[in-house]
Amino acid sequence: MVDENSILIGKSQDAFEKILLKYANRHGLIAGATGTGKTVTLQVLAEGFSNAGVPVFAADIKGDLSGIAANGEAKAPFVKRAEEIGIEYVPDRFPTVFWDIFGEQGHPVRSTVTEMGPILLSRMLELNDTQEGVLNIAFKVADDNGLPLLDMKDLRSILNFLVEQAAEVKEKYGNVTKDSVATILRRLLVLENQGAEHFFGEPALNINDFMHVDRDGRGVVNILAADKLMTKPRLYASFLLWMLSSLFEALPEVGDPEKPKLVFFFDEAHLLFNDAPKALLTSIEQVVRLIRSKGVGVYFVTQNPVDIPETVLAQLGNRVQHALRAFTPRDQKAVRAAAETFRKNPEFSTEQAITQLAVGEALVSTLDDKGTPTVVQRTLIAPPSGRVGPLTDAERAALIKSSGLMGRYEEAFDRESAYEMLIERAELAAQEQDSENSGGGITGWLGSILGINLGGGTPAKRGPGRPRMTVSETVIRSTTTSVANSVGREIGKVLTGSTSTRKGASITDKAIQSATSSAVRAIVRNILGGLTKK
Repeated sequence: MVDENSILIGKSQDAFEKILLKYANRHGLIAGATGTGKTVTLQVLAEGFSNAGVPVFAADIKGDLSGIAANGEAKAPFVKRAEEIGIEYVPDRFPTVFWDIFGEQGHPVRSTVTEMGPILLSRMLELNDTQEGVLNIAFKVADDNGLPLLDMKDLRSILNFLVEQAAEVKEKYGNVTKDSVATILRRLLVLENQGAEHFFGEPALNINDFMHVDRDGRGVVNILAADKLMTKPRLYASFLLWMLSSLFEALPEVGDPEKPKLVFFFDEAHLLFNDAPKALLTSIEQVVRLIRSKGVGVYFVTQNPVDIPETVLAQLGNRVQHALRAFTPRDQKAVRAAAETFRKNPEFSTEQAITQLAVGEALVSTLDDKGTPTVVQRTLIAPPSGRVGPLTDAERAALIKSSGLMGRYEEAFDRESAYEMLIERAELAAQEQDSENSGGGITGWLGSILGINLGGGTPAKRGPGRPRMTVSETVIRSTTTSVANSVGREIGKVLTGSTSTRKGASITDKAIQSATSSAVRAIVRNILGGLTKK
């Protein structure tokens, strides 16, 4: 770091090129062809932010970034580059926490289905507008009925519930077809086969666990193992966008702080925008534009600036462009487009320079003291202090085990949610139906003795020749049912021994004594008397 207020990137012909911490939340871009040094530049910036006390989150696509947790080596190329820039090469290691959606190379990362939300989930499932509408209805029905959606089986249960209650759902929320639900369920199965069941569940990630500093005041570098995740691009892109959205919702407004609260590196950023619907692009643009006021800087890492939509690209104030190759007309067009994103330097052609950069060189433009983009400069990138290259499996395992977060997320649990609640409701409904079919328990039993229907269930459907009950019949039925219920309670008290009576009294006497109504006493006497004779 050149000074305490900036992050060193490297050195141009006349000066150090740096990112001012007060403008680091204005986002940035690291671009360049494969093998031109993007990952090393990412590591240099991550180390600089860590030294400045700023936590970092970065996706590690190839595993190379994990070396930041181990001391670097004073190799000849690094020492030489440091001398060329005019700094001393000092090997160092940085506080690092490893994360992994699959729980294999780091602490597990989980979210609930509710936290992911229907929009991002639709993106993951590649749903059309109609299917996305059904998914939105599923979330709304779950919310209105107190059915938490935590994992995949909860989501499947609520979707099946929509089909079973299609008529009622249509009346209040809109039409839900079996075909749409079946398509969503098939897509869920595909997502599960990609490993998404590891991501949905509890304990859910506390986003604040990404924002720690160590005892020395250095920001923790959070590294997401993404080598396996990259084979599921939809899951990868949706996960990272969910993280940004969660940060945006969780963090308070801070305006322009002296330094960011967190810096977020989004590698292979083009995956976020590939085939993204317009509504999602609008959402991404809004999050990127507004999250800077929460003190979060977002840095996209990709091969070419044209991978980023113009509305998002316009938000990126700090830019590092490594070499691009121009072998085809399409490549040449991409080079011109990349050159046009910089403020021109009259001393050289930006378009030509992009194709001539060596490995470890880049064109750099950042925001100056007034927040204005600087003239683009051809820059030698500083060497990283940590190891360049991956940790061994043993080194990674040791760091994970010694992490202060060890044990917080490792053990998954499954509390009662939509799946269990819907099963319980179905069982209760079945029991009630069985009770109605068998005559309604003790009330039905008493009704059979008295020769009346006291089941309390739904009345039999009336046929064309069956007359509606008169008002008198309705009153008699209601009164008789009330009396029968009282009788049942009084007999139940006797049989369970909860009624206190004189010593030596018979069951009939006890029931009669405990009854408070003369009508009830008469019925109890007749019923128990008849039972005694039998």
